[in-house]
Amino acid sequence: MANRRAHNAHMNLDPRTCYRALKARDARFDGRFFVAVSSTRIYCRPVCTVRPPRRENCRFYPSAAAAESGGYRPCLRCRPELAPGNASVDATSRLAQAAASMMEDRTLDEEGLETVAARLGITDRHLRRAFGAEFGVSPVEFAQTQRLLLAKRLLTDTVLPVTEVAFASGFGSLRRFNALFKQRYRLQPRQLRRHMNGAATALATADVLNFELSFRPPYDWPAICAFLGARAVAGVEAVEGARYRRTVRVPAGGKEHRGWIEIAMSPKKPALRVTVSASLTKALPPVLSRVKSLMDLACHPAEVAQALGALVRQHPGLRVPGAFDGFEVAVRAILGQQVTVAAARTVAGRFVAAFGEPIESPFAALTTVFPAAGRIADLSYGRIARIGMPGARARSVLALARAIANGELILMPNADVEATLGRLRALPGVGEWTAQYIAMRALAWPDAFPHTDLSVLKALGETDARRVLAAGDAWRPWRAYAVMHLWQSLQGKE
Repeated sequence: MANRRAHNAHMNLDPRTCYRALKARDARFDGRFFVAVSSTRIYCRPVCTVRPPRRENCRFYPSAAAAESGGYRPCLRCRPELAPGNASVDATSRLAQAAASMMEDRTLDEEGLETVAARLGITDRHLRRAFGAEFGVSPVEFAQTQRLLLAKRLLTDTVLPVTEVAFASGFGSLRRFNALFKQRYRLQPRQLRRHMNGAATALATADVLNFELSFRPPYDWPAICAFLGARAVAGVEAVEGARYRRTVRVPAGGKEHRGWIEIAMSPKKPALRVTVSASLTKALPPVLSRVKSLMDLACHPAEVAQALGALVRQHPGLRVPGAFDGFEVAVRAILGQQVTVAAARTVAGRFVAAFGEPIESPFAALTTVFPAAGRIADLSYGRIARIGMPGARARSVLALARAIANGELILMPNADVEATLGRLRALPGVGEWTAQYIAMRALAWPDAFPHTDLSVLKALGETDARRVLAAGDAWRPWRAYAVMHLWQSLQGKE
């Protein structure tokens, strides 16, 4: 009965539509559903290259966890763990997606379901209900599947010893990992590694960890590189040869882990190739989760194009860059108030040089980790102002750091938008442009709209921000993407 409820939980899964998408291998549906085949007891992505099964043998599930709860094991060819996520503007879906993101960050493992619900401003009962409606399983079942799928990915794509794979995936003991893996996938972990040895492990090395994260094409990678490169903070980020690199700090397991990542387009697949320093092995779930947010891999470009029309014609697949760290993006938004991108980048470089922490990397451009909110919260206003920024902005940065450090403000994808915007606007020196920009990137809110932005006004040939706000109604609920396209339209004209 539980499996039947999971199978029917997601009312949007029309079997006829799903089967047509499966037969066409339609990438628009990748990650939106999974097809389980009763004759083989295997589940796949709709883009799987195997011959489509007969319709009567297919069952459609809203998540990999729901398929596994139904007794199916993942396909070794299409690898369901690589499917992209789902961006949404629906309130219930966003709650569930926010909780899923926090599970990828290990919040559920470390703090429990009540803490996850409290961060989202709801009861744990409401969260269970929203989660079941979106994914067809309970949060605990979903988290368990996420751990197993990460372990499967690590066994396939890395040369980490099985013991390290178990602990990096969130299992408390090797015995528990081996037992659950065999029960669910009908293979021992070492058997899977031998089975996948060859092409699938071509990326594996001992010094770094390599992964591929899928997206729904098209993806305008050159435009994203240009956007991030223009804003790259010296010491923290660099874009070289169509590769984005940065230093990172990630809390996981009660410790802070530091290292670096490199992101590039995969040459043959609709995926980004992500290289992670070995120092981040024990923080892989949050690292990969944050990369997905930073690169907007959950986007549905077909839906965006339908809403924006002619605006997307020059740059189909343009994404909204998110944030690896919400505090970092918020600080940079404050530093960018009423100045050019280049000027903001200069001040941000001084900020990092003064308060960041050194780190070793194989890249000459990556030398420093952006300071954590707690570090800045302990500083005085005068110490921040001395790096050469207006006093009002120094006060804003300090207030922001203290709000995040004491837990009053949480900047994460899919957070409660209106509540977070209200807390941001209450900070000194944070106006509508700053709040909307932070929502656009740190909250991954697809309908964020900094309508007072001077470049947006210029791109539309307008001088009145009120008229821009009114015009933006035509682009709902994807106004953040409209902003990216408007900014892109000015490239080479300024």
